[in-house]
Amino acid sequence: MITSLYIKDFALIDEIETVFEPGLNIITGETGAGKSIIIGALTILLGERAQTDSIRQGAVKAVAEAVLRTGKDPRLDILLKENGVDPADELILRREVRQSGSRAFVNDTPVQLSVLRQVGERLVDLHGQHDHQLLLNEEHHREVIDEREQVALHLEEYRKVYERLTGLMNERRSLQKREKELREKQELYSFQLKELRAAAIKEDETEELEREISLLDNSEALNETAARILQAGKEAEVNALDLLRLMQHALEEMARMEPDFESYLNELDTARISVEELLRFTEHYQNSIEFNPRQLEHLRQRQAEIRRLEKKYGMDAAELMAYMQELQQTLSLADNFDLELEKLSSRISKMQLELKEKAIKLHDARSREGGDLSKAIEGELLRLGFKHAAFEVRTSWRHEPNGWFLIDDKPVGCTPDGADEVIFYISTNKGEHPKPLSKTASGGEMSRIMLALKSILAREQRLPVMIFDEIDTGISGPIALQVGQTMRELASHCQIISITHLPQIASMGHFHFVVRKEESGDRTVTRIDKLSKEEHIREVARLMSGPDLTESVISSARELVNRAGK
Repeated sequence: MITSLYIKDFALIDEIETVFEPGLNIITGETGAGKSIIIGALTILLGERAQTDSIRQGAVKAVAEAVLRTGKDPRLDILLKENGVDPADELILRREVRQSGSRAFVNDTPVQLSVLRQVGERLVDLHGQHDHQLLLNEEHHREVIDEREQVALHLEEYRKVYERLTGLMNERRSLQKREKELREKQELYSFQLKELRAAAIKEDETEELEREISLLDNSEALNETAARILQAGKEAEVNALDLLRLMQHALEEMARMEPDFESYLNELDTARISVEELLRFTEHYQNSIEFNPRQLEHLRQRQAEIRRLEKKYGMDAAELMAYMQELQQTLSLADNFDLELEKLSSRISKMQLELKEKAIKLHDARSREGGDLSKAIEGELLRLGFKHAAFEVRTSWRHEPNGWFLIDDKPVGCTPDGADEVIFYISTNKGEHPKPLSKTASGGEMSRIMLALKSILAREQRLPVMIFDEIDTGISGPIALQVGQTMRELASHCQIISITHLPQIASMGHFHFVVRKEESGDRTVTRIDKLSKEEHIREVARLMSGPDLTESVISSARELVNRAGK
């Protein structure tokens, strides 16, 4: 239940805090007093979008906060833990709206707006003034049935198979698309593969080509330079080796006479050996130099071919080699498409049979639960003034030309929500056959039918809180009294907060609150007051006759309130 509601700087509300009680909490007030503002604050607390123009003029932010007792709800506990909130028997939902955006909190922990919405859905059912129009949407009829536990279990099983099947179908479509694209490009891919195979590019070939071309291209200069080294080193009349030997002999004589020259003699000997090794290598290298213009031209042609392919394909040599492997795999796949498609089609056929089985179980569950719900709603409608109401939940197969499987030799189409159409039928007059609810019921009837649905669902789903914003639209007199009685009885299963303008419904409240609009200085503010029992009676009387209260009107209101208490 909602134990308290705090609103600050929201629309006309300066600051209010009110404490709600278990049972039926009635809210009344003059038109324009701000009842809808309180509902607006509740809706943003339950995760609806917040408009920045709801911030009271001159304020920095608008705040709405509610304290709720949750009771035992394992699914709610899981939801809270998954979003970093410690489960508790009491939750504080808070929403702050600023010009820059809004923030949401659960027990002072910041959460995403979607999380606040999910928490709200587990705790509160808010029925707005126009929510009965959901009954005009036949898609909503199926949603009502699917909320029942047995149907929800079968729907979950159906969806698991549906998701796997659609995944396989998407995989097959993707494979078929790839096959089509490959068939269209197969000739091109075959040509490219043949061209790259003929090129036979080897790993690191471009670097090797550059090195060999450089050698051949510079062979004459290399030969001349090597000849100069050999000439200076040993072939000239005065050459490096002869000079080193001459110096070595002289140093040997010096070393015999002066030991300090011994170290220099060793260094000179090392230098001579190094020069001899250099000359031997240079001579060998000169002998290996190849003067081969034809080989040079061949290498340059090979280099030009590789560069042509790199430019054509927009890849370097290494990437061309990888692309050739990719082409081989792609063309190999083309030969296996038929086999892969056959395997996929076989798996799809088996899963379609499994989906059909799940769809039949879901269909049967909806039909069974629809029958039970029909009887329950007829009972509620009788209590709400429909003396001859006949209500049916009709579940039928969704027939489509390109169905997923056959039922009674007719193709049936599937969606993530099953293969059924669920439509509510109603007759409110004796002797008339039921017709689609969306085409026959009036506004007042819709309100009562919705209340009947809410009454049943509240008992089954054990929602802690139900809020009705003028569900009494389009009704009056004895029917309003019956609606009030139903709401008071429903309040034994959950807390109800109801905004109303009818005295018959207001008289049924366990607790009564009045919303008033007052002038405070140069501003208009909204306030909410909890009424005493005597104030409750006078407010019911005001709803009956207006502001001019007579003793007879007050007496009638007192009788109405006392009757509700009994």
